[in-house]
Amino acid sequence: MADFDLFVIGGGSGGVACARRAASHGARVGLVEEGSMGGTCVHRGCIPKKFLVYASHFRHDFEDAAGYGWSVGESRFDWPTMVAAKSKELARLEGIYRRLLKESGVTAIDGRGALLDANSVAIGEERYSADTILIATGGWPFMPELPGIELAITSNEAFDLPRLPGRIVIVGGGYIACEFAGIFNGFGVETVQLYRSDMILRGFDMDIREICCDEMRKSGIDVRLNVNAVKLEKNADGIALTTTQGDVLEADQVLFATGRVPSTAAIGLNEAGVERNHKGAVSVDSGSRSNIASIYAVGDCTDRVNLTPVAIHEGRCLAETLFNDNPQIPDHRNIPTAIFTQPEIGTVGMSEEDARTHCAAVDIYKTRFRPLKHTLTGRGETVFMKLVVDRADDRVVGCHMIGSAASELSQLLGVAIKAGATKAQFDETVAVHPTTAEEFVTMYEPVGA
Repeated sequence: MADFDLFVIGGGSGGVACARRAASHGARVGLVEEGSMGGTCVHRGCIPKKFLVYASHFRHDFEDAAGYGWSVGESRFDWPTMVAAKSKELARLEGIYRRLLKESGVTAIDGRGALLDANSVAIGEERYSADTILIATGGWPFMPELPGIELAITSNEAFDLPRLPGRIVIVGGGYIACEFAGIFNGFGVETVQLYRSDMILRGFDMDIREICCDEMRKSGIDVRLNVNAVKLEKNADGIALTTTQGDVLEADQVLFATGRVPSTAAIGLNEAGVERNHKGAVSVDSGSRSNIASIYAVGDCTDRVNLTPVAIHEGRCLAETLFNDNPQIPDHRNIPTAIFTQPEIGTVGMSEEDARTHCAAVDIYKTRFRPLKHTLTGRGETVFMKLVVDRADDRVVGCHMIGSAASELSQLLGVAIKAGATKAQFDETVAVHPTTAEEFVTMYEPVGA
């Protein structure tokens, strides 16, 4: 008899979700984690990033208050205080993760787990057998091979810098790069962002990409497109970064946010015969099973949809399938997504570009305006909203927004898209006034087809 029915390698969102759900159905579950329980989301991603977004946005809030009669007075930001408060909360959250695992009956082990074969895991000198093994080791920031790259940091280190830099160069154009550009800019850091292509946020709706870039520049971020880093050198004032245009940028800190790769090295995948793709991601079928019948994988290590709620969804589906006689296949369609730029982005469903590929004909509805709040603050920030409609059946197949509360709205719009709501049903819904959200149900005339 095996030691466990299920053994999980990785204590992030997907691994913990699967372990707890499986244990709730009576499975004997073990889980190993070499770092802090909670994984990227809790310690190097979603949660600390949102804290920094909140903190950096107070600068705008203080400025905006004057338009409503408030005299805020002199304000000062203390980076060490913020870092300490953040770290204290993350330690509390890790404690909750450990408590929940224990209360669920999961045997949690600290250490680095590696496969020995299809049914065995080694943790140091210890050996454990399991009928089923789950790989949930997440991802890790990618760093390109450039001269002087050791002088740069990634998003991992950005949360615990000993001091706030006065000048920062951020290399990359994805959501992590754009979010950190907004964060450091909000703290008053002189911020330059370099991106090798002609527009940030590849893969998102083009209107959203262009307007986000416009808003970032309006806020004071020096976004430079079609520019990349060539080398980094240490100098008396900090770091000198040479670009592909031949410019030399002086900075106190350089942050590379140039993508993430699956964390699948040195965990015994080759020894167990588990197949990986060209990115190193574990190759799995629709049910998260690898080519080895007893080995599964969920979350970022599979490089499907690299989002925390998706990893949780995949993990729970697997537990239901294997241990509750309730087969479930993860659904990766119409996933609501938020980007915590400033202003933030919320999106669900197809971009206009994707819809024009998949639908015979589409109608496009969109609007851009200054929100009511800023009519008194004088801030030039705008809101943009867009609906993409399949003309064949009037279904709304894409909702996109940039502006305050976009992330919150995208969650609710995700329900509507998932339910197959039509444009007529959007139009029939009574507006809540005065709100920004009402624009989603009052865009009556298409602007493009």
